[in-house]
Amino acid sequence: MAARDHIERRPTMAMQVAQRVADDIREGHYPTGSKLPSEAQMERMFQIGKATVRAAMAELQRMGLTQTQQGKGTIVLGPGGRVPPVGVDRSIQRTTKGTWELPEATEAEPPAVCRTTLDGPPASFLDQQDQDAISVDRMLRDAETGTRMAHRIFIPLATAADVPSLAEKPESPLADLYQQLVDAGHTLEAAEHVTARIPFPDEQTALGMRDAGPLLVSYRVISDAKSGRPLLCEELRAPAATCRLTFPLPPTKALARRAATRRRTASE
Repeated sequence: MAARDHIERRPTMAMQVAQRVADDIREGHYPTGSKLPSEAQMERMFQIGKATVRAAMAELQRMGLTQTQQGKGTIVLGPGGRVPPVGVDRSIQRTTKGTWELPEATEAEPPAVCRTTLDGPPASFLDQQDQDAISVDRMLRDAETGTRMAHRIFIPLATAADVPSLAEKPESPLADLYQQLVDAGHTLEAAEHVTARIPFPDEQTALGMRDAGPLLVSYRVISDAKSGRPLLCEELRAPAATCRLTFPLPPTKALARRAATRRRTASE
């Protein structure tokens, strides 16, 4: 079979307009805090239709360069964009009493529990491809902005077989699930894997996203520190335009040792 010629796709007209305006913002033609021309003015400037203008404005918002404010029009945020308003705390703390503390989250609706077959990233992180698991779905909501986030817990049946209490009430708070694993003799460690992608149509609807902007997807894998065996996986999906994930980053022991070595060397 003959090889196909390489096909290059030209950017859409909306993307070309968005790129032109983005360049103008970076070059200072539209200062931070100023307003972009109205839709009607954009139509005349670029000789394009209203739908193309609106698509271009949506692209600029996805780039983090502008923000539409009711009654004020489209405001320039500057070449550096802006920090998303919703901070999602992903910290884990263990108290002196040995219990677990996690940031509180507001649930928009009751959790849904079902049985599923693992695939995709959760299956890879858990090393449980095509194996059965219990999943717990929650829809979280930021009280101030109304931003919605989807949270899911995957408990492999292999883990539930070792810790039967997990299967009895999998919708329990995460801190309780962690404690059950500890009570069963596991020493826990966590690893967070963060990526981004375009949302599926059903995710866009469920999260109330106005456009198909990027979706933050974070996978937290809880493993046994001694054996390295993954025990459960959490998945958090949040709109990147409105959410930022925050993590405490304490120095590792290796970094602490290097710092001590530098101090001793300096004193000598």
